[in-house]
Amino acid sequence: MALIYILLVSILLCNTNICSSAAVSTSEAVLITVDQSGKGNYRTIQEAVNSVASKNSELIYISIKPGTYREKIVVSADKPFITLSGTEGANTTITWNDGGDIFDSPTLSVLASDFVARYLTIRNEFGTSGKGIALRVSADRAAFYGCRIVSYQDTLLDDFGRHYYYNCYIEGATDFICGNAASVFQSCQLNSLAKSLGIITAQHRNTPSENTGFTFIDCKITGLDNGTVLGRPWGPYSRVIYARTYMSNTISPDGWSDWSDPSKERTVYYGEYKCYGPGADRSKRVGWSRELSRDESAPFLNKAMIGGGNWLRPPPTRFKKHVK
Repeated sequence: MALIYILLVSILLCNTNICSSAAVSTSEAVLITVDQSGKGNYRTIQEAVNSVASKNSELIYISIKPGTYREKIVVSADKPFITLSGTEGANTTITWNDGGDIFDSPTLSVLASDFVARYLTIRNEFGTSGKGIALRVSADRAAFYGCRIVSYQDTLLDDFGRHYYYNCYIEGATDFICGNAASVFQSCQLNSLAKSLGIITAQHRNTPSENTGFTFIDCKITGLDNGTVLGRPWGPYSRVIYARTYMSNTISPDGWSDWSDPSKERTVYYGEYKCYGPGADRSKRVGWSRELSRDESAPFLNKAMIGGGNWLRPPPTRFKKHVK
């Protein structure tokens, strides 16, 4: 039944124009280079994004030379099929310093579908005094590979759409992965900076009919021994699954929080499957979380829940010149 429901939701998304109507080649892309020294097509990432035509229908590969780019970047909704790629996350950094409103403060805002980011550090330097989003993803079909996403509170606003994160490092202290997307996090490291109570997720599913939630597969949770919880419900039907994930002793024995609203304990779906490490001991977990069986976990353990087989794409193998 779960797979049938996923297929029906995918069809509905296509019928409401969330699916792309353009036939896009996945092997060839227009190459745009960003180099602060002036040896590329553009000196800033935003200039490169702005150069992409509205309602673009071909793959755009923006190659970013190593360096620290102090920019607040928006990939607008009319610019799909863009890839931003560094060479490795440790030497290609996009950073800004802004806080407050979760939709206005992000260092990088992705509003366009079919977006890919590779080997970038995306950072908000706002600090510990409030919300400072590093990355906002408000679009369907977005994927992130080998990225470092770093802030303190609300680091990743995983707002809506279907998303995939692979081998990423995500760091924060409070609700540092939040929103109402349907997302798979695979082989990622989640690092809690909290010195007392930390919260990894605040998932915002509002009704049982929404096919949204966060699934963490083969991930690793690190941080101080400080009582961090796996999640708390931003929405009453919040859904978060951890599968085959290493949990250090940063995870508190009770594991989850109801955000001081016991009524949500009856409606959230918080599950763990074959997790391990000192923080994975379920003997003192809250009674309203679930230890999932093999059958219960099966619908969440692959990319089918986000329809990934239909839109996740490998890097292009051929490039053509960008014409200004």
